[in-house]
Amino acid sequence: MAVRLFSTVAGLRCYLDLSWGKQPRSSDSPSNPMPIPALEIGFVPTMGALHTGHLSLIERARRENKLVVVSIFVNPLQFAPGEDFSRYPRQLERDRSLCEGAGVDVLFTPTPEEMGVTASDQTHIQPPQALVSGLCGRSRPGHFEGVATIVTKLLNLVQPDRSYFGQKDAQQVAIIRRLVQDLKLPVEIIACPIIREANGLALSSRNQYLSDEEKIQATALYQGLANAQNLFRTGERSSATLVQAVKLELANVPVIHPEYIELVDPMTLKPLETVTDEGLLALAARIGSTRLIDNCVLRGSYGVAPNANRQPMIAIDGPAGAGKSTVARKVAEVLGLFYLDTGAMYRALTWFILKSGVDLGDEPTVAELASQCQIDFVNTPSPSVFVNGEDVTQAIRTPEVTARVSAIAAQGAVRAVLVRQQQHYGQRGGIVIDGRDIGTHVFPDAEVKIFLTASIAERARRRQVDLKNLGQSDVTLGDLERAIAERDRQDSTRAISPLRKADDAIEIKSDNLTIEEVLGAIVTLYQAKTASLLV
Repeated sequence: MAVRLFSTVAGLRCYLDLSWGKQPRSSDSPSNPMPIPALEIGFVPTMGALHTGHLSLIERARRENKLVVVSIFVNPLQFAPGEDFSRYPRQLERDRSLCEGAGVDVLFTPTPEEMGVTASDQTHIQPPQALVSGLCGRSRPGHFEGVATIVTKLLNLVQPDRSYFGQKDAQQVAIIRRLVQDLKLPVEIIACPIIREANGLALSSRNQYLSDEEKIQATALYQGLANAQNLFRTGERSSATLVQAVKLELANVPVIHPEYIELVDPMTLKPLETVTDEGLLALAARIGSTRLIDNCVLRGSYGVAPNANRQPMIAIDGPAGAGKSTVARKVAEVLGLFYLDTGAMYRALTWFILKSGVDLGDEPTVAELASQCQIDFVNTPSPSVFVNGEDVTQAIRTPEVTARVSAIAAQGAVRAVLVRQQQHYGQRGGIVIDGRDIGTHVFPDAEVKIFLTASIAERARRRQVDLKNLGQSDVTLGDLERAIAERDRQDSTRAISPLRKADDAIEIKSDNLTIEEVLGAIVTLYQAKTASLLV
């Protein structure tokens, strides 16, 4: 299908409104219709001159959403007088062809007039000064205010579920995340890895300005960051030493004129003297008249060197009945990692909601309670679960909770709250977590991703053994196979974060493997990953 091209707000909104309004309905019975989840929209805002880096954002948006919108708008608000607004590369027909090839549904190409940026008295968005005054903001006053204003307008127009930005513009990512947080915009901001040329140069539309010789010289930017990363992997945590490693490399290329080289907190952008958790090592430099930026994030997961305090995490996905939870618990035990029990989290939240006495079908009230429920785990002296400081380890295992947890877990607002809490745990690293979209949605940057699966026949056989052990021997293999196949269909076709194997996940098919063999394979993969991060 050809990409739909719109240059007006009216056309874009009409298309999106119709797309939402025409969602089909399904039901278990004609007399009890139930709406399927709303269409999920992924949005990639760009200034055009698309390259492989942009396409990587589009590809991820395509994987994670039902509909993908890309905007191309060279934003005059983010260019200061004397900057390259007039010569910024514009190549709409080429960009449109690339979008079509990447499976984009909608391409939005408004004019400055359509976006309302030509009036002198328009409303502007002002991010916190601490975020816009440093790094690139020091030499580009007003730049990030212009970015924030247009991104806010675009998010309001498209109203996506997720919006994708490149990590190369790390300061922009931090500002937009704060903007979304402060304005309570219902969108998930996803930062995607920097895409580089074979020689390490970060892809940028401005690379078109460089001569062939300058492109070779510009690789010193990446090499300087790589030198600092290597020092970090050996245990160096001093900002001064890490920054100096970059400066020494750039000093070897006289045509490079650094504007800044700084180590800051990735979220607050405040300068760091030492890296205790993670740090953003960012730089900007000019080669001739071309200004380039690059960065890398330094995390403790680079190894077990002194002062490293973030271990890699393991995300285990796979279909129902594949033995994920059993394996995940054993992996955590063997490696000395923390097992993040997502099932216990849903049970804990269900207990909290039942305790309140509200109607479980009142989703707005359930959503409000979910946002007030803080779930914590304590492993000593024994594994325990706490809700708002209260030990509920035994309470969440009652038949009443068991009977109602599925109904609570099916509510989108509940899932959103718990995913945020899971991601908070993930920041510290060193966890093992299992599910059906952990590596694709909850922790797409997990260092080790496993897709644990087994044939339907094998999963049915295992389930029959479990049922016989419980005294239920009247269920046939055929019935179990049909039930598992239907569960797979539902999980893989659901609108919100369907079950699928992450592109970088290692698949383990366990039909002919014992639990110990599966465990050994995952432990080996983890140890190999940890060793590679130390190289």
